[in-house]
Amino acid sequence: MNLLDKLNSAQHEAVTAPNGPTLVLAGPGSGKTRVLTHRIAYLINTVGVAPWKILAVTFTNKAAREMKERVTRLFGDDVRGLTIGTFHSICARWLRREAAAQGVAGAPGAGLRVTGDFVIYDTGDQEDLIKQALRELNVDDKKNRPASVLHKISTAKNELLAPQDYPSTSYASEVVRRVYVRYQELLAQNNALDFDDLLVETVRLLQERPDVLAKYQRAFEHVLVDEFQDTNTVQYTLLKLVSGSSRNLYCVGDPDQSIYKWRGADYRNVNKLREDYRDLRTILLEQNYRSTQLILNAAMAVIDKHPGRTKKKLRATDDRQGGAEIYVFEAYNEDEEARFIIETIQDLVRKRRYEAGDFAVMYRTNAQSRAVEDAFVRANMPYKLVGAQRFYGRKEIKDLTGYLRLIHNPADSVSLLRVINVPTRGIGAKTIEQLQAVAASAQLTPGDVVRDLGESGPKSIFAGHFGNKAAAALANFGLMFNHWLAARSELSVVQLIDAVLDRTGLRDTIRDGSDEGDERWANILELRGVAAADPDVTLADFLQNVALVSDQDTAPEEAQAPILLTLHAAKGLEFPVVFIVGLDEGVLPHSRSFDDPESMNEERRLMYVGMTRAKDRLYLLRAFRRSLYGDSSVSEPSRFLYDIPDTLLTGQKPNSQARAAATYNRMTAWDSPYAGRETSQPSSSGSGRGRAVTLSSAQMPQGQFRTGMRVKHASFGEGMVIESRGAGDTEEVTVAFEAVGVKRLMASLAKLKVVS
Repeated sequence: MNLLDKLNSAQHEAVTAPNGPTLVLAGPGSGKTRVLTHRIAYLINTVGVAPWKILAVTFTNKAAREMKERVTRLFGDDVRGLTIGTFHSICARWLRREAAAQGVAGAPGAGLRVTGDFVIYDTGDQEDLIKQALRELNVDDKKNRPASVLHKISTAKNELLAPQDYPSTSYASEVVRRVYVRYQELLAQNNALDFDDLLVETVRLLQERPDVLAKYQRAFEHVLVDEFQDTNTVQYTLLKLVSGSSRNLYCVGDPDQSIYKWRGADYRNVNKLREDYRDLRTILLEQNYRSTQLILNAAMAVIDKHPGRTKKKLRATDDRQGGAEIYVFEAYNEDEEARFIIETIQDLVRKRRYEAGDFAVMYRTNAQSRAVEDAFVRANMPYKLVGAQRFYGRKEIKDLTGYLRLIHNPADSVSLLRVINVPTRGIGAKTIEQLQAVAASAQLTPGDVVRDLGESGPKSIFAGHFGNKAAAALANFGLMFNHWLAARSELSVVQLIDAVLDRTGLRDTIRDGSDEGDERWANILELRGVAAADPDVTLADFLQNVALVSDQDTAPEEAQAPILLTLHAAKGLEFPVVFIVGLDEGVLPHSRSFDDPESMNEERRLMYVGMTRAKDRLYLLRAFRRSLYGDSSVSEPSRFLYDIPDTLLTGQKPNSQARAAATYNRMTAWDSPYAGRETSQPSSSGSGRGRAVTLSSAQMPQGQFRTGMRVKHASFGEGMVIESRGAGDTEEVTVAFEAVGVKRLMASLAKLKVVS
């Protein structure tokens, strides 16, 4: 079969593009993975490029796995030597290779500050080092939160800003600079790199060692990158360096889907690419194979308000023209919002239109999942939560991998201090402080001290620094530590795991007979199964794979239950039915974006990403009154709802007067002492909307203003009444003003005028 037969014209152009820099702007659902894999196949099969001369880079293990599987299906074993992986995994592999190539055991080489057995610190480990640096520098960690300091250091690394170059323009920035310096020293002492260092160290190596750069430029004639809009400065620099001699840089991405600014992604790299490569070939992929045309039209209506972008006209396939109208539901509060989701899912499953795993509920922040999770629990319905608790972040998994990391890298003091008293073995906080002080005084790592105690026992030069009981406990741990180090080259990863579980007592501690213990043990067995799946995997590769797993990599492939996830975690996924909750000003878009146009643009892109995950049906939900972070207040509909033409919507359209009246009925049903009888109110989508209470006009409190009225204020301008309580001098009115948002006013003082 000809590889090009089933490609549309734009895909064909992208796959067969001649050598040179190429940018493929791929709209959502336009088959970008297909283009990338067929491009690789085309280079090998038609152009005659050897597989080992091709480097393909992406952002998640899941995407890299899918790309590799597709290429393998096309070529079988003929693609041996092809390099496909994430930025971080590829850089980690190169750094280990270059360190090993120096042939100097136990000492950094090739200009590197780590040896080949370095460990990769995750966020928890990084924060531990930041806390240590803050303590050593006598900096208050209440005023300088470790997570905030770490974020600023990470941002600096993403911009290739070294510690000595960090700008010190204020006391706060000087604190960050000093912590940054000490943090890097501590990483080096532990023979560790953080996620950012994997990239920064690789770029530094290539820039400082022309021979190493030339080697990798010769190795790869073609460099392909997926999700190019999510690259940051260091990643873009890396791509330019490796592709420098051939200039065969092939970038696939969509600036409209750039939603990771908070972790350094800069969609403006697309503009840099155009500036750096004047002969850049740009190809648009606008044919969408996922969503109905109606969903695409709504999504384009939102993203087209984004200034300064290359517009794309997304087109659905012939069989996906039209589609179900997008349903807008305005609940009274987040609990009714969640009940609507449950009842809609139950109705669609009962009618056998969809399976339980066809649904996704998306939200802006993890905190919003609480009400939705509660609703699923009350309805006794299973669900899957993505990204809230990483498997590899669970305590029992961190403890076991902590032992493995220590065996791999004896200099890793963070892992040592994590596991040295797990399970408890009489090594308390005071002993650990003494251990750190003794190690620092001797200019050694804590691991060196413990190993010496394990080897020499009471005769160790360090024994006298501890009480007899503490010295014996440390020696026993050191003896166990030395045994593992001696055996690590002979044992597989699975055998090491079993040895650790047995000798440390972790097995019996975890399996304590409780339900929670059984669940923790099941997690341990799951990790053991990961190691057993590849008997030949090295300890270094196993730990590297564990460290580089992302939230998206843990998303279930074929879930048999509705999935709950943030809009950020939804990137790259698709579902037949999507609910986007929290479409309120201050939630989506987030309040932090109100004073920053670029942040507001990213919120718009985030909404666009969420909408384009839906294949068949899209539900947009908001709440009249929302409780979030302990605060309950009246909310205003998201501006993104107003961007969508009413002709594409059904339910409570954002510009509808009837919507305001319906809101009042639900508000009084929940809050008013005048509540009358209960009546069932099914939604127009076919699912129930729970129980509601309707009031006659005689039962309503008789104030001067009514929900839905247009009013004018001398300072705030015109707006719509969305709530009115009381009467006479005590009447309180809540108005959504067009210019200033929602305000709650005393009618007797506000001097509101009704606009006819």
